[in-house]
This record gives sequence, structure tokens and C-alpha cells, in this order.
Amino acid sequence: LQNVRIDPSSISFQMWKDIPVPFYLSVHFFEVLNPKQVLQGAKPVLGQRGPYVYREYRNKTNITFHDNDTVSYLEYRQLFFQPHMSNGTEEEYIVVPNILMMGAAVMMEKLPNFVKILLSGALAGLKQEAFMNRTVGEIMWGYEDPLIDTINTIVPGLIPFKGKFGLFIDFNNSNSGLFTVNTGMKNISQVHMVDSWNGLKKVNYWRSSQCNMINGTSGEMWPPFMSPTSLEFYSPDACRSMTLVYEQSGKFKGVPTYRFVAPKTLFANGTDYPPNEGFCPCMQSGIQNVSTCRLNAPMFISHPHFYNADPSLVNAVEGLHPSKDQHGLFLDVHPMTGIPMNCSIKLQLNLYIKQVSGIIQTGKIKPVVLPLLWFAESGSIEGSVLQQFYTNLVLLPSVLDYLQYILLGLSVPLIISAAVLMAMSQ
Repeated sequence: LQNVRIDPSSISFQMWKDIPVPFYLSVHFFEVLNPKQVLQGAKPVLGQRGPYVYREYRNKTNITFHDNDTVSYLEYRQLFFQPHMSNGTEEEYIVVPNILMMGAAVMMEKLPNFVKILLSGALAGLKQEAFMNRTVGEIMWGYEDPLIDTINTIVPGLIPFKGKFGLFIDFNNSNSGLFTVNTGMKNISQVHMVDSWNGLKKVNYWRSSQCNMINGTSGEMWPPFMSPTSLEFYSPDACRSMTLVYEQSGKFKGVPTYRFVAPKTLFANGTDYPPNEGFCPCMQSGIQNVSTCRLNAPMFISHPHFYNADPSLVNAVEGLHPSKDQHGLFLDVHPMTGIPMNCSIKLQLNLYIKQVSGIIQTGKIKPVVLPLLWFAESGSIEGSVLQQFYTNLVLLPSVLDYLQYILLGLSVPLIISAAVLMAMSQ
């Protein structure tokens, strides 16, 4: 118990503070192979590009212990491109939707026609089209676009940011918010459980108190002595808490593990799974509307390739091949300590696009939830860290457990002998 508390003297503290596990972010883009035909109402044909792999380093700063057995911290992430692990370079060009333009068009759909005509004229002047040819590096880390200032001028506050736009621009050299978690010093069953995030006990993105709850841990470790049922964690990237369910027991390099996976209800809509009604307005099951925490842009998250989603989402485009092995997420956790041994968390980012009357650049695009990219954050304990973990938290407890039975076995004859001697003496 002492070894899994958040305490500078515990074995797991240094692992918690500066995660020694090599984490990798692998990004796969979906290139639109027939952009001109899509503008005329054809089904999008997609080609998967990548992976583009980044080594991810995490470290905690501003670690502050509080009197109520909690600790606050900021965890920063740094990403470094790994050419030797990637299938391509950041300088490669990919044809993808003009995310800013198409997102703004859908967001402005219900505004007066003169506003949309004004935007359409501005788009023509800026030579903006529904699809763009950008490098991987630009799409991920940002590019300057005069459209940002134009949209801010026409509809102030529609996109509350300036400068560059990139899908991962806030992911690198940044933190995921101020977490305050339990240390487990008095109650070990609460160790790593989130007390608050950015000072909040619950978020306000969703339409029900249940969906707004911040449940579980921050997704790094869990309380010890886990049961084979489920685990929870709060994901700032998904703006919600997630529950994974037990699938099977196994071993990772000799260490016993429980495998937890996503239930089919994770991104189900409110019709198929009523508790998810708070995440609506919903479309088909298998995608979650995250517009309320993504600047009201028509963005959706899902499993990669719409795995575990309504078949109509897969059939609306060409080029997707969902499978559990390739696109299912999992966590392998050592149940005695609650420490993950091997994991791969996968999510897909999607953009809802359609023809918007008054904005000629949207052509005759049929309404479709179009996959932009999917990514996997993966890591496993290895090397000296694995050896130390195995020795201290698996091997030694097993030896002590066997020793207990050996001593018990030896004590039985001694007890019998003593009893016989006592009887004889009487």
C-alpha cells in the first residue's frame, strides 16, 4: 500500500512524477482522393496516410500537496517526430477538407443570407476552396490563414482565436489542465481519483449532470486491488469521463494484467443508450458531438474507421475498414497496484460537412461525417523500469506469499510435537 500512494517515499512516486514509459503518438490522416467529385455530390473516397509517429514525453510540474490528502499538478507534453518509425514525412502534402472554411460554413448555416453571401464573396477574394492541399506539419502544428481574420471581421466571436490554425497546435508543449487528485495517504481506495480539474468538480459542456461529472482518475494509474469490472478516467481531450469494461485476464511480460476495453455504448447515441442523451444533439450511434467543447465547430469523435459505429457511417464514404485489432482501444493494468503495463488509446476526429445555401464554395456536397484523422497514444513498461516493477511488486510479494505457506507447513509438525510432549508429560 505504501508503494502505490502518491508520496515522495513510495516506489511509484517517481514513475508518477516523470513517466519513464516511452509513449508514442501515431497519427493517420484520411486524404480525400476525389475532391472535385465530392463537390458535385459524389461519395468521398478516402485513402489512409501515415502513420506519422511522435515520441511523447510527459512530466509533472507545480506539484503541490494539500492538507486534505490531495495533490495538484500540471502535466506537460512534448512531441518529437520520429522519421524512422513513420511512413512519410511532415513535408508531405495531403488533400483534406478546408476545416476552417467548411466548419464556419456549417456554423453560419442559420444566419441571414446576406451574411453568408458576404462570407462567400470574401472566400472568393481569398481564393478559398472547400478542400485544401497542405503539408502534414501545417495541418498538425498550424498555418497562417487570412480566413481567420476575415471570419472574425464578418462574424465576431464565431472562432475565438487568432493567428495560426492547426489540429494539434495546443497539444505540443502544453498541459492538459490543472488536475487535483487524491494521494491515498488515508484512504488507499481513493488514490489517483480526481478531486477537481481546473478547479471544477464537474464540467458544463453537456446537457445532463451525469455527463458533466468528472469521474475516475486522470488516466495514468488507478487504485490498487482492482476488481474485474470496469475503470473510469477523465479525458480533457474528449471533454468527458470515460468508462472502460473488463474483457479478460492475461500477462504482460510475466506481470498479471486485467484488460479493459471500450464498451459498444461509449459513443452510442441517446436513443440506443439513454444515459448518453446528455451528450446530444446526436446523430448515428458511434460518434459523439464535441462541438460544445470545440468552439462550436461541427466536430465529432469516434473510434478509428467508425469501429463499433452505425454501419451507415462507414457506408457514407469509401476506404474505411473497421476492425477490433487495428482500431479498438485497450488498457492492460496490473490489478494489485492499478498501474498500466501496456496501453493503446485510439480516437478519430471527424468533421461534419454539407452544402450550405448562400456559400457557393460548398458546392453540392452531400451531408456526411467525414473522417479527418485518427491517432493512437501507446506505451508499455519495459527495460529497467519493468524489471524493478516485476521484482518489487510481483516477485517479492509472490516469494513472501509462498514463504508464508512454507512457514505454516513447518509450524504444523512443531505444534503436533509440542502437543504430544505436553500429553506425555502429564
